[in-house]
Amino acid sequence: MTTGRRGADGRHPSGPVSFALLRALAVLVALPLLSLTACGYGSQARDSGAAKIAAGAEKIDGLDSVRIGYFGNITHATPLVANQKGFFQKALGGTEAKYAVFNAGPSEIEALNSGSIDIGWIGPSPAINGYTKSGGKNLRIVGGSASGGVKLVVNPDKIKTLDDVKGKRIATPQLGNTQDVAFLNWIAEQGWKVDAQSGKGDVTVVRSDNKVTPNAYKSGSVDGAWVPEPTASRLVAEGGKVLLDESALWPDEKFVITNVIVSQKFLKEHPKAVEAVLGASVDTNAWITTHPDEAKAAANTQLEKDSGKALPADVLDPAWESIRVTDDPLAATLDAEADHAVKAGLLEQPDLNGIYDLTLLNKVLKAKGKPPVVDDAGLGVE
Repeated sequence: MTTGRRGADGRHPSGPVSFALLRALAVLVALPLLSLTACGYGSQARDSGAAKIAAGAEKIDGLDSVRIGYFGNITHATPLVANQKGFFQKALGGTEAKYAVFNAGPSEIEALNSGSIDIGWIGPSPAINGYTKSGGKNLRIVGGSASGGVKLVVNPDKIKTLDDVKGKRIATPQLGNTQDVAFLNWIAEQGWKVDAQSGKGDVTVVRSDNKVTPNAYKSGSVDGAWVPEPTASRLVAEGGKVLLDESALWPDEKFVITNVIVSQKFLKEHPKAVEAVLGASVDTNAWITTHPDEAKAAANTQLEKDSGKALPADVLDPAWESIRVTDDPLAATLDAEADHAVKAGLLEQPDLNGIYDLTLLNKVLKAKGKPPVVDDAGLGVE
C-alpha cells in the first residue's frame, strides 16, 4: 500500500484538486463518507467523570474548564487511560478537565463545531470529513494517538486463504467509512472488481454496524468482516480467524486509527491549554508503553464507567495487543486513506492543506527530550 503525496503546488500526483467543491461536499454529506461510526455503537455523547482538582492549583489561560471528547473504544486508549488515571487533570492544574464520550465521528465533529468540546480524539475519516466540509476552517490535527487495530476476520470453514475471499460476503462497518475504504482498496489491489456504492461484484461488501456484525457472523449471513477492535476480537471469540491484520499492508506496519484534533478557535485563543493536554497525552502514551498491563486495566475500567460494561478478557487482551499508541499522527497514512477513497470513487479530491499543526506537539516533545515529528505529509499550516 503506497502513501499519497502532494507536490510543491499542493496537488496530488494522481490529479488536481476538484473545482467542483460543492459537489464534493454533497458527496461527503450524502454518504456520509468519512464518518467513523465504525468505532462506536450509536451516536450519542455521554458525560464522563473527572478526577478531582488539586487544592490551590492554578488555572491555565484563566479557563474554568477544558472539554475533551473521545470514543468509548479501545482504539482511544490514550484518553481512556488519561481520564482514569487523572493525567489530563494533573496537567491542567486548576482548570477542570471535563469529558464527553461519543459513539460516532459526526457527533463529535458537530460538538467541536458548536463549541461543546474543545479538543477531541477521533479517527482519520471524520477528521478529513470535518476539515473538508468546513473549507479548512474548523479543526486542526495537533497530535497522534494510536495506530493499528483493524483486521480481516473470517469463518475458517469457508475461507482458508486470501484468495478464498473472492465470491464471499464480507462485512464492513459503513459505506465509505475508514475500514470500508481500506477493504475496497485491498480488493482493487487483488485485481477484483466491486461497485463501491452497491458493494456488489467479485466480493460482496455488506455494510453492517459493528454492534450487529457478530450476530450476522454467527447466523452465517456474512462470511467475515474487515473491522476495527474490539469487534475483530469479538468475532474471534465467536470462532472467527484473523486472516489479515491491516497493519501488514502499511509501511513499517503503522497507520493512523486515532488522532488528536482541536478547534482552530480554541487553538488560537488558548494555546497553553492545548499544550497542557498534549503534554498529558505524550505522558500517557509513555506510561501505557511502560505499564501495559496496568494501562489495559485502567482503559477497561474507564470503558465500564463510560458504557456500563467492561470488555471480557478474551476480547480485551487481543484487542489491546493490536493497538500501538503513538505521538506521531502518521500524516502520510491519513493522506493515503483520502487517496484510496478518491480511487474508489467515493470522494472527489479533497484539499487537506493546513489540516495539521504540529507546532505545540513538537514543543512538548522537545521539552520532554523526545525527537520531533517531522513529517506532516506536506499538509501542515504555513
